[in-house]
Amino acid sequence: MKKIALGLTSVALSLAAVQSQAGEVEVLHWWTSGGEAAAINVLKDEMVDAGHTWKDFAVAGGGGESAMTVLKSRAIAGNPPSAAQIKGPTIQEWGDLGFLTNLDDVAEAGDWDVILPGVVSEVMKYDGHYVAAPVNVHRVNWMWANPEVFRKAGASIPTTWDQFIVEAKKIKAAGFTPLAHGGQAWQDATLFEAIALSKGSKFYNSAFLGLSDKTLRSQDMIDVFSTFKQMREFVDTGFSGRDWNIATSMVINGEAAMQIMGDWAKGEFTAAGKKAGIDYVCYPAPGTSEAFTFNIDSLAMFKVDGKDQQVAQKDLARLILEPKFQETFNLNKGSIPTRLNMPRDKFDTCAHSAMDSFLASSTTGNLVPSMAHGMAVNSMVQGAIFDVVTNFFNDDSMTSEEAVDKLARAIKASM
Repeated sequence: MKKIALGLTSVALSLAAVQSQAGEVEVLHWWTSGGEAAAINVLKDEMVDAGHTWKDFAVAGGGGESAMTVLKSRAIAGNPPSAAQIKGPTIQEWGDLGFLTNLDDVAEAGDWDVILPGVVSEVMKYDGHYVAAPVNVHRVNWMWANPEVFRKAGASIPTTWDQFIVEAKKIKAAGFTPLAHGGQAWQDATLFEAIALSKGSKFYNSAFLGLSDKTLRSQDMIDVFSTFKQMREFVDTGFSGRDWNIATSMVINGEAAMQIMGDWAKGEFTAAGKKAGIDYVCYPAPGTSEAFTFNIDSLAMFKVDGKDQQVAQKDLARLILEPKFQETFNLNKGSIPTRLNMPRDKFDTCAHSAMDSFLASSTTGNLVPSMAHGMAVNSMVQGAIFDVVTNFFNDDSMTSEEAVDKLARAIKASM
């Protein structure tokens, strides 16, 4: 009986120790669409199973601008969340301000330097130290299409932007919307950068990483703007202000033929019970089959007070890189895991294509960071590009030559 009593006492003490380390994590993010909400709930459930409390801080808005505004106000007030969805150069900006906490102990225990591709791990570090955990890799330069709409319109899937214009005219004549699009600055920029990428990775990198004035003012950039303006002919009249997932639903429901959007769009198809290769098809955006524009979603960890909260925060970082979460989250989100050598059997043909392209492009120099999604330039430069691009798309009187001049001037002024 004494042994039993001692055993029960040991169990009770163990449980008490676990409970004493249970803390709360407040997570700021903009994963609010159907597929995205299902994906982030996976992490919430894992944190709850680990004994912690999850405080959801979701701020709607596909590009994250609204979320960043809220984060800045919270940080200035001295009350940042435990973790926030932050990407690319913005991680460095928050690191410079001294808000981020060191995750090297979690990274070392989880072999992050081994299981993550170098292009991913470097983005997660500030001053050589891990400060964020990557949840996935998105391919941005995707085109999603409804094959039934193409059949009804007698059109073919385009592989170049010139062909896109030809096929889009057939689709429009058949009574469908050729291009599902939402008139928001980040969506305009997503379409714009896909057209720019068709000019080649060297041109793309020179324009959006090197910020070369010569490239920004080149004939190729004029051509990019001209093609971009032609897309205005193929969107419906109600596009202004439309959220990206509503545009995706137009393709799902057979109202529209195509959408140029990152692979988070696939999460919406999945949530709607649609099957890749049957109900919808995925192709690289026209002219970009050799390239991969990447967008890495990550949760950056902010300095928090209280040992329990710090333990919970480190558990959050650890769980993000565990195989179970990487698989389940990305199946729901439409993206691919950040971990190398993950089993592929549960992923569909679109994901397999993305995985193959990610590895291939990383060796050919065609793996490029997305300007539209905060991976290539800082927020000031990105904002300048957004303003010019979206104003041009909505201004019938502005010429491509004028837009190129405005772009070069705006970028120079923001640097």
